[in-house]
Amino acid sequence: MNTIPNEKLKKEKFDQVLRVAIILVVGALAPLFDSTMVNVALHTIAADMKADISIVQWITTGYVLAMGLAVPISGWATKRFGGKRTYIFSLIIFLMGSICCMLSWNIGSMVAFRIIQGIGAGLMMPTLQTVLVQVAEGRNLGKIMSIVSIPAVLGPILGPVLGGIIVSGLNWRAIFWVNIPICIVGILLALWGIPTDKLSEKKNSLDVVGLLLLSPAFAFLIYGIAQIAQHGSLSSRAVYVPIIIGIVLMASYVIYALNTKREPALNVRMFKSVNFTASNILLIFSGIITNGAMLILPLYYQEVRGASALSAGLWMIPQGIGMLLTRSWVGKVADRDGSRNIVLMSLAATAIGTLPFAFASTDTNLVILSIALLIRGAGLGGLFIAIMMSAYIGFQKEQIPHVSIATRIFQTIGGAFGSAILATVLQRHMVGHVGSDLHAVAGAFNVSFWWAIGLTVVAAIPTLFLTMRKRPEQEVVMQEK
Repeated sequence: MNTIPNEKLKKEKFDQVLRVAIILVVGALAPLFDSTMVNVALHTIAADMKADISIVQWITTGYVLAMGLAVPISGWATKRFGGKRTYIFSLIIFLMGSICCMLSWNIGSMVAFRIIQGIGAGLMMPTLQTVLVQVAEGRNLGKIMSIVSIPAVLGPILGPVLGGIIVSGLNWRAIFWVNIPICIVGILLALWGIPTDKLSEKKNSLDVVGLLLLSPAFAFLIYGIAQIAQHGSLSSRAVYVPIIIGIVLMASYVIYALNTKREPALNVRMFKSVNFTASNILLIFSGIITNGAMLILPLYYQEVRGASALSAGLWMIPQGIGMLLTRSWVGKVADRDGSRNIVLMSLAATAIGTLPFAFASTDTNLVILSIALLIRGAGLGGLFIAIMMSAYIGFQKEQIPHVSIATRIFQTIGGAFGSAILATVLQRHMVGHVGSDLHAVAGAFNVSFWWAIGLTVVAAIPTLFLTMRKRPEQEVVMQEK
């Protein structure tokens, strides 16, 4: 007799979750569009501000490092002030940074204001995940992650195209204008539609020691990894020194977190879960597979096929369409059957979609390559959703911020590794051939794509340790202790 009321309650709950998800996605579009558009505008900014490219690259590096420093703070902020307040605060910080970037007067001010943006983005993304999982109470995580993944899909597709149009038709400063309405609408929607958190009576104090170890460790690792592409190997001091410092700080944090009597910034004991550990290892691989190829695919169209930056961005659209096509289907199947088979199928589709580029020459049919990108995108869409859903399984409400921090850290490290590894492989095989022998240049890209395929195949190993089927006791337990 209670079936109809219960079904009605479930529908109302899912409608609330859907509303919150859409609101959070709107705000997340700002940092995801911003990053890709700024990359397109770097050359123009360098010329306008009469700055060397070695200095201009800090516009991107400073942003990423600031984001890395802010990510571990998000867990404490969410518990101390609530997810809604933290999310709105992060949007305000990003909005302020965007306005300041638009008004920057030299390269130094631009880098400083990009750091402000990075802090906002670093707080925003893990807080977004935490708020959504808590509002959903651990149910329908596959469907939820398929919604959250929308900005990650739209950013790389539309960002370069919009950036190219804006830089060509207006001015590079107009890129930051785009963020202003997005952030304002995101703030107003969040005030209206995100439920206010019930804060614990026990006020969580900031784990200063843990943050002084974890945040710099993350930042040093990201910086060192990013330097690999610029210096071409691990043997450069600019590469191995920050990486070693990052590893030492990370090891020190693990020792500290295991022995402290207070709640650490990131609870490393969660890695006792084989499923959680495998999920985070896969996030590294997914970052490599996605970001690495995302870097070299447009370059293939520009360097080998002679496309403009805008045309290269347009040729990438089939990959984004593929990612959008698999979102809803993957979410439903992952909720029903768990993540392992979905991830394996997604890896297979990604490898198959990348394979034509490993053989592509100077005259390979562009329609065939577009179909390959559609297949590759379908694989990438399923990959991220299933892994993220799997990472949250089995944890209680108070542990959700820790999961969000961990997944963001490993995803970012993977993305940095992907860009660095494939860029280095490409550079080494292109030495002496740039602009002189297109067939040799095409061959260099072939080798890089083979690396991407190889790493995709290797990712199948940690996939075997994921949960096969999501049993009721494996649901995220959304209750206070």
